[in-house]
Amino acid sequence: MERNGIAGTPDMIHTVTLVPGDGIGPEVIGSAQRVLDAAGAPIHWEERHLGSGSDGDGDPLPSATLDSIRRNGVALKGPIATGTTGARSPNVGLRRALDMFVQMRPARSMPGAGSADVDLVVVRETTEDLYRGIEVSAGTREAEHLASWLVAEGLDDGLGPNTAFSIKPASARAVRRALEFTLTWMRREQRRRLTVVHKATVMRATDGIYLDVVADVAGSATDIEVDSCQIDGACAELVRHPQRFDVMFMPNMYGDIVSDVTAALTGGVGTAPGANHGDSVSVFEAVHGTAPLHAGRDEANPLAMIRSGVMLLEHLGERDVAHRIDVAIARLLAARSCLTYDLLGTTVGAAHTSEVTQELIDLL
Repeated sequence: MERNGIAGTPDMIHTVTLVPGDGIGPEVIGSAQRVLDAAGAPIHWEERHLGSGSDGDGDPLPSATLDSIRRNGVALKGPIATGTTGARSPNVGLRRALDMFVQMRPARSMPGAGSADVDLVVVRETTEDLYRGIEVSAGTREAEHLASWLVAEGLDDGLGPNTAFSIKPASARAVRRALEFTLTWMRREQRRRLTVVHKATVMRATDGIYLDVVADVAGSATDIEVDSCQIDGACAELVRHPQRFDVMFMPNMYGDIVSDVTAALTGGVGTAPGANHGDSVSVFEAVHGTAPLHAGRDEANPLAMIRSGVMLLEHLGERDVAHRIDVAIARLLAARSCLTYDLLGTTVGAAHTSEVTQELIDLL
């Protein structure tokens, strides 16, 4: 099977690493697994663990799980708790360990959920920017040295005491490979308009790299229309005219925030799927987090994870099965008779996770 975002071959059994995750993860992952199996997806599931549910000595990134994902090339992953204060997020660690440098979060209007006329994809480069995790705590010797160096180099006229720092790296190499991956994916999916989201008027050195690389690459991408928009203007346009956008390409942190905005436009994070891609592996996961207050109560919305499973099937080349599930989800939402509390806006009459799962299976 080809990787790098290119679909695999239908009519074969695909071994997929299944990561239940933390909080509501096992419930929604279980739902997705049941629905994909009921739809006839030719998948053999290989269950492994990450986060607080990890096997072994408590390592949130067990080597057995990483090896499984590398070997299979694909995984369906539940949400993972980000860890204690000061600890690096296992999600960031996973992306770094597997060199997954692009995250895609599609937002598409569906009957009975969210606004009309939304069909876009938020793409973010995931190895750099503020989420790289390069932080210097206030009051440390390192923070004092950094502040003194900034003043000595004429980069700042003096920072107050107990100043903390988060470093925002950006490189032409990282932006270029994320952009080239995105353009390849856009051609496969027949998407023809790319908007680069930035704040280069303020962060000229970092966000400016995005504009420079796009200008260079776009010259040879004559089949794709390319424009740019500053992050604040992009958010305003998403609220007023979301149909303006097709594919939005941006730095790491902007993408995390903007994808939550687009999810809110199309039914909320409970319905929002996502995927992380590298050259040789892809991990599919819902946009939402672990929601520990709802864990074990059979009330979480499983649609985001099930739709992440649909993205997984499309990636594997199993588009017919993916389409069947998509149609069933659309029918479920249009009927509005079996929805979880987040889609109804109330717990009164809300369906349980297991009931939504069974309803989808029945619709299939």
